Amino acid sequence: MLANAWGVVGGGMHIAMHAFGKITLFFCAGAYVVAAHKTEVSQMRGIGHAMPVTTFAFLIGSLSIIGLPPFGGLWSKWYLALGALEADKVALVGVLMVSSLLNVAYLLPIPLRGFFGKPDNPGGGEGIKEAPLPCLIAISISALGCLVLFFYPDPVFNLLRQIVGR
Repeated sequence: MLANAWGVVGGGMHIAMHAFGKITLFFCAGAYVVAAHKTEVSQMRGIGHAMPVTTFAFLIGSLSIIGLPPFGGLWSKWYLALGALEADKVALVGVLMVSSLLNVAYLLPIPLRGFFGKPDNPGGGEGIKEAPLPCLIAISISALGCLVLFFYPDPVFNLLRQIVGR
């Protein structure tokens, strides 16, 4: 929409960065449903003790979607902001900030409740275990991708720079 080089780079990076963060969240949501039969945020109190890998991965995916370092989502929002500034669309930088704040509001309660909340019925969480190993492998790889893309964004960044000629 910005129709400038940094906007294209930011949009392209957002596809890659957001994909890793979002697939991590979807994998975790699937693990919660399959392993714990939990579908509501209100049911997540204390689940991080029974499913720590899944809940920690959900935290990583959330922080990447929000755009905090050291997770890949930071780079896409950074370059989208540069594109907005280059196009003299300062209001769009505000939209990015509001978007990040909304992401904080709807994503972070899940891992916070999971790790710091007490289950509604103590002892009622017995029998809840982590998802099967193949699920945990997929969750861990996608969560690791969120971190790796922060420290090594160059393959995506360089490809996009070549496309826009920067």
